[in-house]
Amino acid sequence: MKLITAIIKPEQADNVKKALNKIGVDGLTMTDVKGYGRQKGHTEFYRGSEFEVAFLPKTKLEIAVSSKKYTKALQTILKTAKTGKIGDGKIFVTNLSQVIRVRTGEKGDKAI
Repeated sequence: MKLITAIIKPEQADNVKKALNKIGVDGLTMTDVKGYGRQKGHTEFYRGSEFEVAFLPKTKLEIAVSSKKYTKALQTILKTAKTGKIGDGKIFVTNLSQVIRVRTGEKGDKAI
């Protein structure tokens, strides 16, 4: 089992969710976050004053998938979230040693 953590542009989140649903990935957690990478923010003007925006809005998706669905889910996220422009985001993959569904007590792939 794997935990895929994708930090993507907010406007891509719904597209990624729909694409994952189409391939049979039913659940994910979505959080609005702020951060920066190589682009290091940007400069904006407000009422004639210039200021730097260091932390940019991003969306964090956390998706637990079985090892069987992992490759397809990862490829789907990469294809759907990519705009080809700076700030498309990053994906982190973590091995899951155990998943337990609280309501039923199911464990492993059955809990996903």
